[in-house]
Amino acid sequence: MTKRIHLVAGLLALLCLATFFLSTMVTELIGSHTAVAQLKSLIVSPGLWIMIPSMAAAGGSGMFLARSRRARLVDGKKKRMPIIAANGILVLVPCALALNHWAAIGAFDASFYAVQCVELIAGAINLALMILNARDGLRITGRLRAVSIS
Repeated sequence: MTKRIHLVAGLLALLCLATFFLSTMVTELIGSHTAVAQLKSLIVSPGLWIMIPSMAAAGGSGMFLARSRRARLVDGKKKRMPIIAANGILVLVPCALALNHWAAIGAFDASFYAVQCVELIAGAINLALMILNARDGLRITGRLRAVSIS
């Protein structure tokens, strides 16, 4: 059961982050200020209310599953998770809240776009780290084989 929780929670968190990232990119490029404000609001609620518990469930279930395992892939996942968590808590959530507030009051100024750039960079880093964790998880379970380059 813990494996299933880990799989579902990890996949949900990854899909949330990818959705936030891609929708932000598209909306910023072709959307109006109203569309950006609506997106920022949706990212905060219900987005963060879905993503934060799924990240916590993925992290907690992952730690439970890996409690007695010592392997290169497991160690890699264990090293990436604190970075993902810190980046989310210290950068992504505050950025999302600030951007939502500024967008709601129509403050699309240099500060808004500077924070938006920080959020996109931090989001890309977390997305890459989460994809690496998903890849290693699939390798651990045998659902994905490592490709050897000859």
